Amino acid sequence: MSGRGGNNRKNRHRFSGRKEDPAKKSENQNLNKTNNQIFSDQKHEKNTPPAHERPRWTAPVLPANPITTPNCPWCGKQINDITTAISDRESGRPVHFDCVLARIVEMERLDTNDSVCYIGGGRFGIIHYNNPPDMRDFTVKKILEWEIKEKDHEWRRPISEYYSTT
Repeated sequence: MSGRGGNNRKNRHRFSGRKEDPAKKSENQNLNKTNNQIFSDQKHEKNTPPAHERPRWTAPVLPANPITTPNCPWCGKQINDITTAISDRESGRPVHFDCVLARIVEMERLDTNDSVCYIGGGRFGIIHYNNPPDMRDFTVKKILEWEIKEKDHEWRRPISEYYSTT
């Protein structure tokens, strides 16, 4: 095949033998306009304001409260990423996420193919994988409520000021 076959209906003018010359077309348009209209064409005018002004973007104002990086009460190391911290059950102070995972693994008896996972909302779950290579086939054996949803933690307030706009 030569590559010229197919549906040429939309481009039929190419094969009809007549071609439109773009230079002639623009000359015909310019003949219909006076000299003032040629140089003040609204389509090509760059300094004309748009029909409606878009509001200018202003940078958000950072809150006055700085984000602190306290020490973990369990391991004594500094919590560098406070956004991943979880509240201690008893004191309500921020604790490393990994420290909570390690504590749950120590507290709970895990069978083979069991794992501890964060399932959201301050809850952890003990997950049993029926076929470990296939991570889609699992059952939740136990749910551990770690954080109380109704309790507000004062250490989270400065963090929410940085991330929440409403």
